[in-house]
Amino acid sequence: MGKKKNLPLLEDFEITAVAAEGKSLGRWNDMVVFMPYGAPGDIANVKITRKKHSFCEGVIQDLVKPSELRVEPMCQHFGVCGGCKWQHLPYEYQLRCKQQQVVDALERIAKVPLPEITPILGSKKTTFYRNKLEFTFSNKCWLTTEQMQSGVEFPNRNAVGFHIPGGFDKVLNIEKCWLQDDISNQIRLFLRDYAQERGYTFYDIRNNVGFMRMMMVRTASTGELMLVVVFSEDNKDAIDDVMGALKERFPQITSLMYVINLKVNDSLNDQEFILYSGRDYIEEEMEGLKFRVGPKSFYQTNSEQAYELYKVARNFAQLTGNELVYDLYTGTGTIANFVSRQAREVIGIEYVPEAIEDAKLNSEVNGINNTKFFAGDMKDVLTGEFVAKHGIPDVMIVDPPRAGMHEDVVRVILDAEPQRIVYVSCNPATQARDIAMLDVKYRVDAVQPVDMFPHTHHVENVALLSKK
Repeated sequence: MGKKKNLPLLEDFEITAVAAEGKSLGRWNDMVVFMPYGAPGDIANVKITRKKHSFCEGVIQDLVKPSELRVEPMCQHFGVCGGCKWQHLPYEYQLRCKQQQVVDALERIAKVPLPEITPILGSKKTTFYRNKLEFTFSNKCWLTTEQMQSGVEFPNRNAVGFHIPGGFDKVLNIEKCWLQDDISNQIRLFLRDYAQERGYTFYDIRNNVGFMRMMMVRTASTGELMLVVVFSEDNKDAIDDVMGALKERFPQITSLMYVINLKVNDSLNDQEFILYSGRDYIEEEMEGLKFRVGPKSFYQTNSEQAYELYKVARNFAQLTGNELVYDLYTGTGTIANFVSRQAREVIGIEYVPEAIEDAKLNSEVNGINNTKFFAGDMKDVLTGEFVAKHGIPDVMIVDPPRAGMHEDVVRVILDAEPQRIVYVSCNPATQARDIAMLDVKYRVDAVQPVDMFPHTHHVENVALLSKK
């Protein structure tokens, strides 16, 4: 058995910049050192935890001199739960970092001529902006370093909260989360306390036993509210007791459902959602259009900022009412339906069949009759034959997952030669890679970063590509 490396403590180490994945960095002996929760200008004692040939990873043990940039994080769980890693940085500074992230990706990866990049659109809400959160029940809550060193016994380890990064069985008990409307906190704390009072067991993730397993809260800008409780035992009396208590305590819940998940994994897409009271969906609204959001539906998690994002995409599309639009990776058809009034026809393609059913339903609910939706893997559906059958698009709007577009999809786009491509991305690096592939026929005419997730390093970016 090899010796464990004795890794150094870097005293009076200067942190000079922010880095990828919400980390910060500084330099030591010609090596870059990455660490979470640092701020440029910090002087800190940093313990190296991992050393590679060209970089190190570390943690801040204590701040010798805090950066003047630092602000007080609003959340008591900052630095432990793993979310909102930039709370200690002013929001305006966060926006500058995200803007630079987009610039760096396009300049270093795409390496194509660029227009002046428009300043990032910040989010009006920087707290309570999410419309969906999931919480896990656990019978062995994660104890912080301070709790373990306190010498206090913790006989009750029941928790409802978030998984600690890197630990599937480590759940931090959350007292207050600043991401979603406070009704989410009220429901979670009530359900935690009620289940404990009634003696219901919390889930043991390692052994797959326990009654209370998960909960999902979805809120809508219309004020509608969805709650799904996941149980891991088929105990009708206990389920009726819990759901009845929730209905009585929170009459504002418009969609109250539950799931009995007896599997080892937590995925719910293959599970039956049982309606306890209300409707099996909530509704979002944009410009008079209503979008039904079910428990399995994908919808942008910052409703108000999603509207700003979609307006950018629609403006970039420059629609006059005569265009055939392809909306690739359409999800539940939100963008497709949003731009349909300004287009002749919109064709949406999406991998998830349930999402396509939602997209069709959303068109029907809004009286939209110039949309068509197709389900299947993008590279299998979007082929030359598909384009020949349904028509050459004037405009393509693409909003792929973080991995970006498959090369086969890029080839079909290049062969179809739409006049404009509006590329919406949640990952500027893969967007830049795809733009480089499209460069043979397209130039970048406009770039608009949009911040959907304050206090995180994530950034959305919209690029307009026009045929050369």
